[in-house]
Amino acid sequence: MVGLGPAGPEYLSDAVRALVAGGGTTFLRTARHPAADALSGYVALDHLYESAETFADVYAAIVEALVEAATAQAPEPVTYAVPGSPLVAERTVELLRGDPRVDLTVVPALSFLDLAWERLGIDPLGAGLRLVDAEQFALAYRGDRGPHLVAQCWSQDLLSEIKLSVPFDDDLVPPDVVLLSHLGLPDEQVVRVGWWDLDRTLKPDHLTTLYIPARPGSVGSEPQMAQLEELVATLRAECPWDRAQTHGSLMPHLLEESYEVLDALGELQAAEMGGEPAQMAVSAGHLEEELGDLLFQIVFHARLAEEAGRFTLADVARGVHDKLVHRHPHVFGDVEAASADEVRANWEEIKREEKGRSSVTEGIPADLPALLLSTKLQRKALSVGMSEPGTGGAATDLTERIAALVRREADPAAAAADATLGGADEEAGRLVGDVLFEVADMARRLGIDPELALRSRALAFREGIVAREGGTAGLPIPDGRTH
Repeated sequence: MVGLGPAGPEYLSDAVRALVAGGGTTFLRTARHPAADALSGYVALDHLYESAETFADVYAAIVEALVEAATAQAPEPVTYAVPGSPLVAERTVELLRGDPRVDLTVVPALSFLDLAWERLGIDPLGAGLRLVDAEQFALAYRGDRGPHLVAQCWSQDLLSEIKLSVPFDDDLVPPDVVLLSHLGLPDEQVVRVGWWDLDRTLKPDHLTTLYIPARPGSVGSEPQMAQLEELVATLRAECPWDRAQTHGSLMPHLLEESYEVLDALGELQAAEMGGEPAQMAVSAGHLEEELGDLLFQIVFHARLAEEAGRFTLADVARGVHDKLVHRHPHVFGDVEAASADEVRANWEEIKREEKGRSSVTEGIPADLPALLLSTKLQRKALSVGMSEPGTGGAATDLTERIAALVRREADPAAAAADATLGGADEEAGRLVGDVLFEVADMARRLGIDPELALRSRALAFREGIVAREGGTAGLPIPDGRTH
């Protein structure tokens, strides 16, 4: 694997020239490169771009062609040349490195990046610059103040997508940007343009790059998150109570805040159903407050881990970001998923591979509330093709089980002869479990969370108790809090 450099033949290294002239078979990913004219006797793979529907298909076809040629020519090697450096933005290198059918030797080359740094007059390390693929710009740029170098801006439509992916907000629109085209060639252009003229200044192609300077100040949630992190660090240093906390001591608080978020979500949902703008605004404010309390717990735990040298809040954010991208190949990759069920099946398969698990049930905490545990297991059952996650009874069977339990409660002596109950307490317990499990499964099929449904019913019952006592909605509850 060799690189042709960023521009004309003057950037070809002696090592590359020698390999191409060595008499073996040489493949060029594309002959649409300024240095290709200085070479001869190569096989261009441009036709694969014309016959494939996506870039992923192109790269897969290139790998198969190279593997087939290498196998036929072994033990003599074949040479594969790509634009620029094989170590920068070259997907076929990644695929070939992971292919056990071939051995790969990479010969580094000058990259377009080296010319870009010189033309821009910047040190990418000192500037904290981030390299972004044009097709992933919208995901990478959001909330990141830059600077960015956006590579492979190969079409006007792609530049338009980049431009329109930024909201119409003066605080979010980047400052003047720089388009770099055909670096190192006689028709090289380095043009500073306004953001809204990004796709109207020059005709882009595969040799076009975009530089976006850092925006002044911070955007999005960045400054607020930084302030919250700093606050937690200050509390850990100066507050005796916060300084004494551990992961273990904070567990009850995390659980409490999680339930309070659920309460706030239920309140907002009820307000939305009621359609009263004033109540929706109040409920939204309550949810905002409770999410903040929960976020504080997360930042606090991350701070404890950072102090112990384990990980940071940035590691947490980066980890969940990368995990979600990997688990959504139908959004960020070339996997197709037309329905929620297909997405769920792909998700479970990817997670099983990531975790090295033999069962989809691994990782489900056994100490979850029983209704929640049942519902999660029923959903997992669907992902592996079980058509009936429940105990197998139809609605009539559920009715019969409930009727049997009612008969037992009304006449325990007669229940001893009841074939459904078998007369034993353990059998009655099993039957109650069956009924609750079936109800959880029925709720799942109806799109209802049984845990939240039961919680809502219990809270309504609590209000009834308060009303019966002549109390108020602020009546203290057993743990000392008010609701």
